[in-house]
Amino acid sequence: MCCAMREKEYLYRITDKEIQRTLQSVGAVLIEGAKWCGKTSSASTLAKSVVYLQDPDKTATYLAMADTKPSLLLKGEAPRLLDEWQMAPVIWDAVRFEVDRRAEPGQFILTGSAVPLDSVIAHTGTGRISRILMRPMSLFESLESNGGVSLEALFNGNQEEGVLTDLSIEKIAFAICRGGWPAAIRQSAAPALRMARDYVEAVINQDVSRVDNIEKNPERVRLLLRSLARNVATLASIQTIKADIEATDITVSYKTIALYINALRRIFVIEDLSAWSPSLRSKTAIRTSMKRHFVDPSIATAVMRMNPDGLLNDFKTFGFLFEALCTRDVRIYAQAIDGDVFHYRDKSGLEADLIIKLRNGCWAAIEVKLGNKQIEEAAHNLLTLKSKIDADKMGEPSFLMILTGGQHCYRRTDGVWIVPIGCLKD
Repeated sequence: MCCAMREKEYLYRITDKEIQRTLQSVGAVLIEGAKWCGKTSSASTLAKSVVYLQDPDKTATYLAMADTKPSLLLKGEAPRLLDEWQMAPVIWDAVRFEVDRRAEPGQFILTGSAVPLDSVIAHTGTGRISRILMRPMSLFESLESNGGVSLEALFNGNQEEGVLTDLSIEKIAFAICRGGWPAAIRQSAAPALRMARDYVEAVINQDVSRVDNIEKNPERVRLLLRSLARNVATLASIQTIKADIEATDITVSYKTIALYINALRRIFVIEDLSAWSPSLRSKTAIRTSMKRHFVDPSIATAVMRMNPDGLLNDFKTFGFLFEALCTRDVRIYAQAIDGDVFHYRDKSGLEADLIIKLRNGCWAAIEVKLGNKQIEEAAHNLLTLKSKIDADKMGEPSFLMILTGGQHCYRRTDGVWIVPIGCLKD
C-alpha cells in the first residue's frame, strides 16, 4: 500500500532527517514517543508499505498472523512500516532476524508509544534496530518560532545578533496549554486546548494500566500527575510527591508511586531531566537528583485544569511551565545536533536550568527566564558556573545563554546571549 502523506497536510519534523540518515545505515529504525506526538505521520512519509496494527478492521488478523507466522507481516516493499509494533511484541525478534537475513539497510520502520516488558523480547536488536525518540512538536516545528537563532550556529560561533520574534507572552501561554500535539496545531483555540485534556484522561483511565497489564487506581494516577505537575521543573523527591498525594486523605505507598511512575515513563508521559556532573576546579558536592518533567508542558496544565488565562494570572506557575516548554524544545533541537540535555545544581545553590553536551565534548549552559527582571542574576549565575568548571578537562563553554519569553535576541558585553524562545531552532 502506498502511504505517502499529502505535503500540504504534513508539517516538517526535525527527527525526519535523523530517521532518513539512520535508515541509510541500519536495517530497521524504531521511532518511540508519546501517543499522538506524530510518529505514524512522520514514518508514513518515508515508508513504502505499512501495517497498522491498531486498524480495528484488521487487528485480529494481524495478531493471529503474529502468533502463527510473524514473517508474513514483514512482506512488503521496503522500508515497511509496522505501526504500534508493541501490540505484537514477537514482531521485534522477527524484524531482527529478517534484518540479518536480508543484510541491507533501510528495511523496516517500527513505531511504538509504549515500551513492552523485557520478558517478551528475546534479543535487544543491537546493531540491527536503531532507536530514535520523537517528542511532541517544538515551537519551530509548529511554526511559532521563526528559527532565527540556531543551536548549531551558536556552537559553531557564527550566530548573528538582532533577530526578532513576534511571539508574545500571551501566545506562549497558549502554546504551553495547547502543547506540541500535531493534531492540535492547526485547530482553532477551543478544540486545540481540548486535545491535551483528552490525552491526560486517556493516560489516567486506560494507557497507564495497559502498558504492563496491572490495573491502577485512576484517582491515584490523577493525584500523582497533579503532584508532578505542581512540582514540574523542580527537584521534588518521592517523599514530597507522597506527602502531596496524601494531603488529600488518600494513602499511597512508596512502592505504588514507583510502580505508577515507571508505567508513566514507559508510555513516554514522564521525561525527567538528569543532572550534569562536570569536572570542577575545586571540590563541590553536585546534586544528582533529576528534575521533574513531562514530555510536554500541556500535560501539566491539563491535569491542573489551567488554561492560558489562568497561566497569565499566576506568573509563578507560568515561570515553571515556561521552563518546561523550553526544556522540551531544547531537547528536540539538541538531539538533532547529536547532543544531550542535563541540568546543574551544586550544594551552594548555584544552578543552570539546562546544560547541552554534544558528543564531541562541546558544552553550553542555559538559564530560563520568562521575563527580563532576572536577567542580571541569571547572567551572573552562568558566568559563576563557567568560572567553576575545570576548562582543562571540560573545555570552555561554546556559549552561555538566557532563554526568555521576550522578543529581542542580542549578545551582552559579558558574552551572554539573550535569546527569545520564539527565535530558537536546531
